[in-house]
Amino acid sequence: MDAVILFPAIDLKEGRCVRLKQGDMAQATVFNDDPAAQAAAFEAQGFAWLHVVDLDGAFAGKPMNAAAVEAILARVAFPVQLGGGIRDMKTVAGWLEKGIARVIIGTAAVRDPGFVREAAKAFPGRVAVGIDARDGYVAVEGWAETSSLAAADLSRRFEDAGVAAIIYTDIARDGMLQGINWDGTIALAQAVSIPVIASGGLASLADIERLCAPDAAILEGAITGRALYDGRIDAGEALKRLSARTRIDS
Repeated sequence: MDAVILFPAIDLKEGRCVRLKQGDMAQATVFNDDPAAQAAAFEAQGFAWLHVVDLDGAFAGKPMNAAAVEAILARVAFPVQLGGGIRDMKTVAGWLEKGIARVIIGTAAVRDPGFVREAAKAFPGRVAVGIDARDGYVAVEGWAETSSLAAADLSRRFEDAGVAAIIYTDIARDGMLQGINWDGTIALAQAVSIPVIASGGLASLADIERLCAPDAAILEGAITGRALYDGRIDAGEALKRLSARTRIDS
């Protein structure tokens, strides 16, 4: 069995590392003025991947924190996946050429599914789809709008597209430290063949233990943000428990 990946998150707003509550840009807490230093700290703690979101880009529809992302790439060696404002092939190719390991397409996956297919075909294994849902329905434009499309239905559109992963975020839980929506996330993972990464609400080591449960083995991993920054989750202990689960299961 492959190791379960715990992705530390860096959300970028005006060049700084922040965390939001339920996607509300007005409820941003700044955790670090130097995202590259934060990324280096995560790498030093032993994380295998980094999850980065250009929040300003998600609203603007184009990259807005390029300097911060490039500084991160210059500072760390572990793979980085990036979402936010990636809505055309030029942007996809540009980020991959600069060293991003995997781009995440969100709003454009709803507006233009053909773009996702084109990108996934052109860059095998390097394109993921970000599905952010409110009450089970896909939200777009930096979570500012909720569509009439169910998350599972959107996921099924990309079953044969070669998408590397789906990052599924329950907006109601994001940044609220209420725990991941395990039922909804696992149900989505069971409904599609694409690997699913859980996001939104991971709050404690109890959630890490839940990630180690047999039914959660279907997930590729989970993203953690606020709980890691405020000390609710100890990085070393979390990674130790996930590693132990992988050894037992293998």
